[in-house]
Amino acid sequence: MRIALIHALRHSPPPIEAAFARLWPEARLMNLLDDSLSADLARDGALTPVMTERFLALARYAVGTGVQGILFTCSAFGPCIEAVQREFADIPVLKPNEAMIEEAAAAGTRIGLLASFAPTLQSMPPEFPGGITLETRVAEGALEALNRGDGAGHDRLAAEAARALAGCDAIALAQFSLASAAPLVAEATGRPVLTTPDSAVRKLRGLLRA
Repeated sequence: MRIALIHALRHSPPPIEAAFARLWPEARLMNLLDDSLSADLARDGALTPVMTERFLALARYAVGTGVQGILFTCSAFGPCIEAVQREFADIPVLKPNEAMIEEAAAAGTRIGLLASFAPTLQSMPPEFPGGITLETRVAEGALEALNRGDGAGHDRLAAEAARALAGCDAIALAQFSLASAAPLVAEATGRPVLTTPDSAVRKLRGLLRA
C-alpha cells in the first residue's frame, strides 16, 4: 500500500513518519515537500487560486506514481485540499486535521485548539462540527524555535501556551509539527491530547483496509 504525504512545512515529515511506524508500519510512504507554500501563505495572508493549482499539481504527480491514498500534512490549506478531494474522489484524500477533528468531537463539547502557525486558526475552526466550543491559542515563538533546531524550546513554549486551555475537555494540536509537544502539553494541562499524525494514520488505515 503506497501513500503520498504532501507537506508545506519541512518539520512535518518526521512526526507523520513516526506515527506510521507505530500504527501502520506496512504502508509504503512517499514524501512530497514544498515549504514555500507556508511561506507564501504567511506573506499573502490568504489562499489564492494559484495556490490551489499548486496543490493540484502536487496531487497529480503523486497519483501519477500509483499511490492508493494521499494525506496532506498542512493544516492551513483546507480549501486547496478540498479541490484535490473533488478531482480525485476515487481514492482517499485526507486533510491533515479531519481525523483529529472527528476524534476531538467525540471527546467532548469544549475543545482546546493549539497552533504554532497562526493562519491555521483561521482555516481550521470552521471544520469543526456544530455544538463544539473552541478555545484557541497560538504558541508564540514555538515554530521559530523549531526552525532554529530547538525542539525542546518548541515543546516548552507549546506547553506554556496550552496551560490556558486546561479547562477544556481535550486539547487538539493543530499541526503535525506540534506532535512532539504532546507529552508536555498533557503534563501541563492534565487533559487528553490529540495529535494530527496519530489520528490521520488511524483513519487512513481504516479506509484502505475496509
